[in-house]
Amino acid sequence: MRSLYSLCGIVTIFAGLALAENWTGKLMDASCYDQNKTAKPCDASNSTTQFVLDVNGKIYRLDATGNAKAVEALKSRADRSDNANKPSTGSVNAKVSGTAEGDNLKVDMLEVQ
Repeated sequence: MRSLYSLCGIVTIFAGLALAENWTGKLMDASCYDQNKTAKPCDASNSTTQFVLDVNGKIYRLDATGNAKAVEALKSRADRSDNANKPSTGSVNAKVSGTAEGDNLKVDMLEVQ
């Protein structure tokens, strides 16, 4: 009986992972986007804490986990590794894996490109 429960648990985990989708787009500052309603001046920076992902004009908000992962990814970007105080410049592209809940993304994995 115990092995049956274990098997069911493993199947459930893998089924959840199989339902995950992937998005690639431009990572932007959510508060800037909310104020301007345009993506042009809203590139994510080192001080950004709330993010949206622009995928071919469709805007998705990241959940709290996604925001934390994006902050961490921006801090450890390869182009800043020699100087952690160097400001991030230009657009930041990201690959996100997770599930969509309307216009929100529940993030499992985030990779800054």
